[in-house]
Amino acid sequence: MNWPRKDLLDIAALSAEEIEIILDTAVSMKEVLTRPVKKLPTLRGKAVAMLFYETSTRTRSSFETAAKILGADTSSLAVAQSSVSKGESLLDTAKTLAAMNIDLLVVRHAASGAPQFLAERLPLGVINAGDGQHAHPTQALLDVYSMREKWGGVTGRKIVIVGDVLHSRVARSNALCLTKLGAEVVLVGPPTLLPPEMDYLGVRLSYDFDRELAGADGVMALRLQLERQQSGLFPSLREYNRLYGLTRERMARAGKECLVLHPGPMNRGVEIMSDVADSPQSVIETQVTNGVAVRMALIYLLLSGGAVDAVA
Repeated sequence: MNWPRKDLLDIAALSAEEIEIILDTAVSMKEVLTRPVKKLPTLRGKAVAMLFYETSTRTRSSFETAAKILGADTSSLAVAQSSVSKGESLLDTAKTLAAMNIDLLVVRHAASGAPQFLAERLPLGVINAGDGQHAHPTQALLDVYSMREKWGGVTGRKIVIVGDVLHSRVARSNALCLTKLGAEVVLVGPPTLLPPEMDYLGVRLSYDFDRELAGADGVMALRLQLERQQSGLFPSLREYNRLYGLTRERMARAGKECLVLHPGPMNRGVEIMSDVADSPQSVIETQVTNGVAVRMALIYLLLSGGAVDAVA
């Protein structure tokens, strides 16, 4: 199957078959990461630009590394030092990059829908690297890849996602991706961070973390956005950790070896304790490596439209 899309904007737009194609392609790409010389000529002559209006370490570096390994040229716009600071619009900035014969634009923006806005107006491909509280599709894909790598698949697995679900684009994208592939997903958090309408994602909602951990195959702790603490959405960090923190004692409630994930960056001692984050059950560092492989797969598919077996 050749890849039919020029953009990756949201997990909701992908079929289960398309998700599997991305994950299968990432397997080949991860093999490249184990080679002594991590360089392919596959996308020589192609150009990928990073347009990040929000700060990022993992996502931005991961995309840049992925593009370079595939042989593409990369450029990155430092928004604070660009004409954006002089009032230039998002569209005009993107058009300027497109005029430089860029083939693919990787966009992170605080406004939900910004990548789709650009994709509808530009001839080049656009990847959503996170937009507001809406979506973070590549994070979800690398998370699911990390689970599939451990288990061989996620169908029938119970995954608990705990934390600030209300403001989390990671939770939304993961819920959509996992349910499309047949997993049971439970979103857990305090009532102020888990509104009832979140069940539109086709998942189960719960405020009782201890109860939901029973039988869980995997648990993902979301970063607690500490700035929300000033908004009175939860009493204190200590209280949050007591009820929703991922501790070794709490992990035992799963009754099995439960996989631990976190999209990063972590607040150690708040949503996750260090002995859990650094335990053998944790795949948090592996998620970072897998992020490069998954983003290599996406860049390859979008720029070449190639099939899985076409990777040299």
